[in-house]
Amino acid sequence: MPLATTRRTGLVDQAIAQLRAVVGTDWPVGTRIPPEPELAATLGVGRNTVREAVRALAHAGILEVRQGDGTYVRATSEISGALRRLAGTELREVLEVRRMIESEGARLAARHRTAADLAALEAAMAECVQAEGQVAFVDADLRFHQLVLTAAHNAVLAELYRGLTEVVHASVAAVAAAHPFTCHTGLLAAIRAGDGEAAAAEARDFLDAALDGGDDQAFSPQTVRTIFPVVPPASP
Repeated sequence: MPLATTRRTGLVDQAIAQLRAVVGTDWPVGTRIPPEPELAATLGVGRNTVREAVRALAHAGILEVRQGDGTYVRATSEISGALRRLAGTELREVLEVRRMIESEGARLAARHRTAADLAALEAAMAECVQAEGQVAFVDADLRFHQLVLTAAHNAVLAELYRGLTEVVHASVAAVAAAHPFTCHTGLLAAIRAGDGEAAAAEARDFLDAALDGGDDQAFSPQTVRTIFPVVPPASP
């Protein structure tokens, strides 16, 4: 999504919204964003407005300002920004939160899914089953998890899960690297049948296996670095 000139009311808030819209898409984590004068010209605002917007996003943990080197994208949301600060000590607890969110999301999806939701889930499952190689499998599996939360039709739950996207992607990749690829056909069947309890159990059980089964790879330092990409060091 390209940046656009802001209107003359609420300039800082509008600048923040414009910058947030390109974080994670046009500007992936680790990217150095354009310099202040360029952003000011693109947005059609003064440099002070850009400075305030960047400061607000840095305070939220989304951007990182490095004096003399520029400003980098640190995270895609406030939640993932907070999780970066917990990396290495609280990863297991973060994945336990994922377990809670996904199990309740699955329960709600079984109750509230529409025909369109089910069709999207079926398509994602087909991609998962047909995936060749780890990268394709991880992408398809992540899409399936996201669609389950979408089918729950709970905006707050969906937003919480969106903030965990980086964690979910990395943990799916870690498990896929250590175990045979497994698509969640039982979860899909429960959602299709409208069985909320069975759907919650399916979503909970596969995370229980990783959390309680002693799968050290899912919590290794390498996995932490994958979940939280290292922002390039400042230039000398």
